[in-house]
Amino acid sequence: MTSLAHWLPAEQAPWHLDFERWPQAQAQRWRAVLAVNAQGRCTLLADRALDALLLQSVESRLQLPVRWRVCEAAAVEHWLGAGEADFRALSDVDEAMAGSETHAADAEELSALRLSEQVSPVVRLLNATLYDALQDGASDVHIECTARGAVIRFRIDGVMAQVRQVDGAAVAEQLVSRLKVMSELDIGERRLPQDGRFKLKVQGREIDFRLSIMPSVFGEDAVVRVLDRARIEKESSGQLTLDALGFDAEERAAIRAQARQPHGMLLVTGPTGSGKTTTLYATLAEIHTGQDKIITIEDPVEYQLPGVVQIPVNEKKGLTFSRGLRSILRHDPDRVMVGEIRDAETAQIAVQAALTGHLVFSTVHANNAFDVIGRFMHMGLDLYNVVSALNAVLAQRLMRLNCRHCARPFVPDVATLARHGLKADEGTYMKGEGCGHCRGTGYRGRRAVAELLKLDDGLRDLIAARAPMSQIKEAARSRGMKPLRTLALQAVCRGVTTFEELERVTLEE
Repeated sequence: MTSLAHWLPAEQAPWHLDFERWPQAQAQRWRAVLAVNAQGRCTLLADRALDALLLQSVESRLQLPVRWRVCEAAAVEHWLGAGEADFRALSDVDEAMAGSETHAADAEELSALRLSEQVSPVVRLLNATLYDALQDGASDVHIECTARGAVIRFRIDGVMAQVRQVDGAAVAEQLVSRLKVMSELDIGERRLPQDGRFKLKVQGREIDFRLSIMPSVFGEDAVVRVLDRARIEKESSGQLTLDALGFDAEERAAIRAQARQPHGMLLVTGPTGSGKTTTLYATLAEIHTGQDKIITIEDPVEYQLPGVVQIPVNEKKGLTFSRGLRSILRHDPDRVMVGEIRDAETAQIAVQAALTGHLVFSTVHANNAFDVIGRFMHMGLDLYNVVSALNAVLAQRLMRLNCRHCARPFVPDVATLARHGLKADEGTYMKGEGCGHCRGTGYRGRRAVAELLKLDDGLRDLIAARAPMSQIKEAARSRGMKPLRTLALQAVCRGVTTFEELERVTLEE
């Protein structure tokens, strides 16, 4: 009863399960597997009646017609290959790791074929999860331990979505231990946080993963950051430019003008995952003409730029941002990109580089453009030197966009309009209803929204004199600076996104 031939037309045989185009995490989540034959016919096998939304989602993913067939639950469970008995057979971590250790220097091949070949259920589960994260375009994979096991969640378009629940505390522990082995961390240390990285090969290309382990009440939680250079290229249609990132024409022109300054410093700020580094990559790609020497130091190198010297940080070998930046300045660069200013030493060297004729690009973690000044003050830097070196600060966020397939006009309620000082006829308000293209969320894709603080002599004098922040903000806005909240609200009025997304990514002023 578990044979595909028993449930599918014999005249269309042979059939096989396809976990390449319909990932295993999705199959587990919806309790439905995809069968495909040599002629390309697709059938979704599930243990329940037709789910029209799910069928539409699969058809959208495959760009092919898909049939629905109801099967016994036992057959579907067999095909999923994730029965609890498989996990209970594992008595300890050593058995889970037998014959499957991978050194960080050697990238293991990850494919649907390899998933089916894995002997250990824990290794198969983890590899399938990472594979599905790549297929779904997730930026992070969260493995969160609970009293009964673990919950696996993906961050997709900046929002968390649960994709799987794992039963058994021992299995959860083994998943985290497997990640430690892949990253060459200490599997015996469970009381302190650990950070590492590893690589996997998918369809002939290497994917970098950054791992963070954190002790929690029920064991250890793990977060895996997915660094897929190919996805960045795909999202930007093969060309990484400010246009591809979704900036408005006015924002693009202002950023390009700052990127072409002869010297000084351009900083990009925002929370983790707000696209800061991608914006710097796009800026460098646009200004690179071959006439200037451009050197970057990054942790890690996320996107390879032709004609640019890119140096990866290696703290284990002693190559830190500050030490690497000192060496870079002896290589006669015109423009320098520092992946992130994390400490006072790196900040001091970057400021001195900007004051001595170099154009420096970097990122800083701060909530808005004005908080960057406070960060440098907290690091103990001379404020006069900072403002002398600083040309501009770009603070950005990523907003989810209305799904173009299901977005419909709607009239916001009076209270919402009044809160934002708007009227019903002052915009074209749209909202996604949810469909297979957007996984029922109403959103598909993201774009950048950013405020740009450009420093002139007047603003530099105010900052150096330690004027109240309210006075500095008022002076900046009188010079044409538009706050993030205002720019995001304009996007809502154009029907690009929603009021809910506005509230999620920006603060009320």
